[in-house]
Amino acid sequence: MSPALPALLVLLACGLDRLLGDPLWAPHPVQAMGWAITGLRRAVEAWAGDAPRRLRLGGLLLTLLVVGASGLAGWGLEALAWRFPPVGVPLLVLGLASALAGGSLGRAVRAVLVALPDLPLARARLARIVGRQVSHLPEAEILRAAAETAAENAVDGLFAPLFWMLAGAALLQLGPALPSLPLPGPLALAWGFKAASTLDSMLGYRHGRMRWLGTAGARLDDLLTWLPTRLVALSLPLAAGRPGQTLPWLRAALRDGAPDPSPNAGVSEAAFAHAAGVRLGGANTYADGVRIKPTLAAGGRPPDRAGVERILALGDRLELLWLVLAVPALAFLGAGWAPG
Repeated sequence: MSPALPALLVLLACGLDRLLGDPLWAPHPVQAMGWAITGLRRAVEAWAGDAPRRLRLGGLLLTLLVVGASGLAGWGLEALAWRFPPVGVPLLVLGLASALAGGSLGRAVRAVLVALPDLPLARARLARIVGRQVSHLPEAEILRAAAETAAENAVDGLFAPLFWMLAGAALLQLGPALPSLPLPGPLALAWGFKAASTLDSMLGYRHGRMRWLGTAGARLDDLLTWLPTRLVALSLPLAAGRPGQTLPWLRAALRDGAPDPSPNAGVSEAAFAHAAGVRLGGANTYADGVRIKPTLAAGGRPPDRAGVERILALGDRLELLWLVLAVPALAFLGAGWAPG
């Protein structure tokens, strides 16, 4: 394997994600993960009933099965790529691109902006990408929802899977140094993360049986997203061209995001809010009631079209910054372990 190949694969996957996103006509690995979660959930609930202890145990086993199978599937595709490159490498790049949602997120959020001031159309497009109730939102609240989903999902959909992809590429580069230990690569770790994220999105609720059934998946997703979220908060000032604000904005993001029930979502939104100068947070209505989200970047302006575009542009620049820093480091790491 060429020392530069893992880095090149990550670059190609990022480019493909930006070019195509997730076409609706193409099957997606997350769909398979969702089918597996749905089937296993039925089996666990049939066995556990309403018993919290059984639901927790069943949720743990479900999480181990789905995340483990997803990681192994990615690992297997990596093995195919190394053994039969003409077939395996294109499939591997497609698989890696499927773990990234930067292109799809940008298109979906901008579709909402394009729809305004047609409120019914904007609400319909917004409903596809947010969990809150949107049927009566005025334009100002539509813009806030678009800004918040752009800021939060930048980590969930792009930077967290990209982080694990880069970590897997680094592990792969260590292979020559550890010849007796087969190591998973970028797709194994990226798909493992996507499985945990899908579990959290499907089962990570605090009502009914899911209070116990979804605990393991939600905790694993929190754990796997913790470091990427803070790396985003640390590096966003560089992407914004304000390196002198690195520590103040990082402290502000951690402070503003702390009251959020999620250890990561509030920090992610707060980091983008401070970098874009946009005030986020407020009352959101969901199917199970109204939740008051903490105010983020209180000194910023209310979200408008320009503010939402700034958040999206910051995500684009930050992805480029991560790649500019990480890809040469990966290539250097691989060259360091290459046979002399």
